[in-house]
Amino acid sequence: MSEILHICLIACPLVFIAGFVDSVAGGGGIISIPAYLLAGMPTYLALGTNKLVACMGTALSSVKYFRSGRVIVKIAALAAVGSLCGSFIGTNLALLIPERALRIVVLVALPAVALFLIRRREFGQAENERKEMENGKETALALGSGLTIGLYDGLIGPGTGTFFILIFSGIFGLDLLTSSGCAKISNLASNVMSTIIYVINGKVWFAVAVPAMICCMLGNYAGARYAIKGGSGNVRKIMLLVLVLLFVKIGLEMTGIL
Repeated sequence: MSEILHICLIACPLVFIAGFVDSVAGGGGIISIPAYLLAGMPTYLALGTNKLVACMGTALSSVKYFRSGRVIVKIAALAAVGSLCGSFIGTNLALLIPERALRIVVLVALPAVALFLIRRREFGQAENERKEMENGKETALALGSGLTIGLYDGLIGPGTGTFFILIFSGIFGLDLLTSSGCAKISNLASNVMSTIIYVINGKVWFAVAVPAMICCMLGNYAGARYAIKGGSGNVRKIMLLVLVLLFVKIGLEMTGIL
C-alpha cells in the first residue's frame, strides 16, 4: 500500500498536467510517461497504465469538444479508421527501421514546425473556414491523414495529437480549436485498441491507474474548458510548448541522457 501511495503522490499531479496539455494540444504522454517512471514504476507497467489512463481522459475531452460543436464527425471518424490501420503498420515497421534514423527525422522537423507556427500567426486562427472539396477527395484525405499520423504513432508515438491538429488545420482549413476536437476523436480510436492489448497482456497496474485516471480526467476537462473558452489562440500556445518538450525529450534520448 505504501508503494502505491508513493507512486500516486508523485505521478498523479503530473498526470493532471499531462491531461490538461493533451486535451488542448496533444502530447500529454511527453509528461505522463516520465512521471510514472520517476515514481518508480517498471517501464512496461508505466506504458500500459498510461495508455489506459490517457484513453479515459481523451474520451472525456472528446465528449466536451463534441458537445461544444468543435468536432467535424466525418473527418474525425475517417481519420480514426486510418489511424488504426496506420498504427498497426507503423508498429510492425518499427521492428525493421532503425529507431535512431526516425528520431533524427523528427528532431529536424520539430523546429521547422515550431518556426512555422511562430511566423504564420494566422495559421488555424480563422473560424469556420473549412475548405470546400469534393466528397471523395475529402474522404481520401481524411483516411490518408489518419493513416499517416497513425503510422507515426506506431513508429515513434509522442506528439501524435499535436500532429493531427496540424494536419487538420493545414489540409482541411479547420481552426486550431476544431482541429483539436477532431484530433481527440481520431486519437481515441488507436488508444482504445492499444489499451485493450495492454489489459489483455496484464500490463496495467489498476491500483495506480484508478487514481491517476481521476486526475487525468480532471486535467482533460480543465484543458478542454481552457481551449474552448480561449479559442485557437490558447491551442496555439500549448502546441508550441508541446513541440519544445518533444524536441527536448527526443534530443535527450538520442544523447543517452534519458
